[in-house]
Amino acid sequence: MIVFLFVAVCCHELAAQDLFSGIDPDGFDHSVRPQDDLYQHVNGRWLLSTQIPADKSNYGSFTALDDAARENIRTIIEDATKNPVDANGQKVGDFYSSFMNEKLIDERGLKPIQPALDAIADLSSKQDLFRHFGRLQTMGIRGPIGFFVSTDAKDSSRYLAAIVQSGTTLPDRDYYLKDDEKYLTARAALKKYIIRLFELAGLSDGQSAADQILQLETKLAKAQWSRTELRDAEKRYNRYAVSDLPELTPKLPWSVFFDAVGVKDLAEVNVLTPSFFQALETIGDGTKLNVARAYLTFQLLDGVAPLLPKPFVDAHFELHRKQLAGVPEQKPRWKRGVDATSGGGAGDFGVLGEVVAQIYVTRHFKPEAKRRMDELVGNLMKAYENSIDDLTWMTDDTKKKALQKLHRITPKIGYPTKWRDYSKLAIRPDDLIGNIRRSALHEHQRMIDKLGKPVDRTEWGMTPQTVNAYYNPGKNEIVFPAAILQPPFFDADADDAVNYGGIGAVIGHEISHGFDDQGSKYDGDGNLENWWTDEDRTAFEKLTGQLVAQYAGYEALPGKTLNGKLTLGENIADLSGMAIAYKAYILSLNGKKAPVIDGHTGPQRYFLGWSQIWRRLYREEELVRRLVVDPHSPSEFRGNGPVTNLNAFYEAFDVKPGDKLYKLPKDRIQIW
Repeated sequence: MIVFLFVAVCCHELAAQDLFSGIDPDGFDHSVRPQDDLYQHVNGRWLLSTQIPADKSNYGSFTALDDAARENIRTIIEDATKNPVDANGQKVGDFYSSFMNEKLIDERGLKPIQPALDAIADLSSKQDLFRHFGRLQTMGIRGPIGFFVSTDAKDSSRYLAAIVQSGTTLPDRDYYLKDDEKYLTARAALKKYIIRLFELAGLSDGQSAADQILQLETKLAKAQWSRTELRDAEKRYNRYAVSDLPELTPKLPWSVFFDAVGVKDLAEVNVLTPSFFQALETIGDGTKLNVARAYLTFQLLDGVAPLLPKPFVDAHFELHRKQLAGVPEQKPRWKRGVDATSGGGAGDFGVLGEVVAQIYVTRHFKPEAKRRMDELVGNLMKAYENSIDDLTWMTDDTKKKALQKLHRITPKIGYPTKWRDYSKLAIRPDDLIGNIRRSALHEHQRMIDKLGKPVDRTEWGMTPQTVNAYYNPGKNEIVFPAAILQPPFFDADADDAVNYGGIGAVIGHEISHGFDDQGSKYDGDGNLENWWTDEDRTAFEKLTGQLVAQYAGYEALPGKTLNGKLTLGENIADLSGMAIAYKAYILSLNGKKAPVIDGHTGPQRYFLGWSQIWRRLYREEELVRRLVVDPHSPSEFRGNGPVTNLNAFYEAFDVKPGDKLYKLPKDRIQIW
């Protein structure tokens, strides 16, 4: 989820008039009482006065920080373009130059991908198709099979290859299978997009191809697991010997696929979605070669469209950003170039993400910030320990194991201790698609080279310039990149309360993922192993079931409620993170009373700080998409949902029966 920074200074010892609250008073809507709607009270005026930038699908605290980080990264990249200081800097400048050279891209047209188009046209058998599905893994192009290497969920000391369902273009299976107006419009837009790409590529029968591809993707969607099913850590662990795969799917030539992937001698694999591959076998039997070739041609064109001449770029934007996310304007090319070079979001390293990161950290991350984060994480860990000790619904034996897991969590703050090696990656200033292709192959090789080697616990899943954070259950680690460790999440000049309500609560959120409905299935070493008694698991599931019901009752758009099961893990983490961070804040006061600042007590500022970080506006299309793909609840419900369960919120604002956020004490959900 997210992360922030905190200062462990004892601000409460200073005079109140000398303190800065860290709250944005201009965002408040005082016509709304915090007892009725904390989120609107804190953010109402901001929501009314703010407009989503034309090149964005949503806008809030995170996107504002992301914009600032992108500006800093742009300076780093442009400096490397003008005056590279070493071989890596030269690569950064050369890649960015290749992306920005629109004239050369337009002149070359489809020539850079013509060999790949010809290879698809030459596919003449089902075995050829399966071999091509394997090649797609090395090209970064989507196909019906996804392949990756990760930590073995049941033996965290080793890596395990995995295959998973894939192959659809629209955001979720619901877009194909349900007749909601937005989904029908999206399907029509997909067909229009396919026709346009075929037309731009000089290919005939675009209309027929669009009909056939939509039909094929609909069959794939029908076979796919739902996102709620995919959350189940136990259900998605199905380790097979490769030699036994014919028992699952007798007609699929897996040896051909793995050979093309580059793991010819692979001995075992985790099949995350077995029933999907059984259905894929049937779908393959019923799909003609010409339809499969049309589908693969479209997937290639769609995958590289942002790198081709402007008409392809515009067509890609029209579907993926305008239609599916409601964004009215394309990002300026420099922003797209920065994202391609450095990474554009969580899990996206860009082509040279950790090269840019090394410079970013040097320029924009102060060592003092890491020291303060270490202190805050320690405070949160202590509060969590106390909270586990005080649980009334958990037995002592399970508490001991929960504490063992807590004490084994590894915090990673700011940036990695070891950087990725790009020395073997060739980058040319005049070959954008070649650069992307070589980068995809380079990262694929980096991934498959892990097989048979010990797990690298120094590796990061995000770049330091990413405005985000995460918990990794397989390594039992919490990770906080440098770019998130700044206002409004952490402010070194602000009072402690708002920093605990911001960064503190979200650090607590990440710790809590180790104890959410899925993270709690892993032990302290990162192994998928049950450490609960049946009695405790039943008590836990009773509490989490209540949380599912609470969030399933929230309506984000007319007729569209939240998926309480899909968002359960994040909602547990929000609730528990807030509860723990509040305890840590109270502990930090050392028995002293917090000062009143700007008319607000310390406990009030804690909750105001929490609500402030979630301010966000969404375009309707983006919110529709998030309701089916995003495991996080929309920001309004993150701001309001957890506080209804926290007694401290009731005490801070004197919340009483009749207030809209009031819950009877017996109905308040307290987990960790």
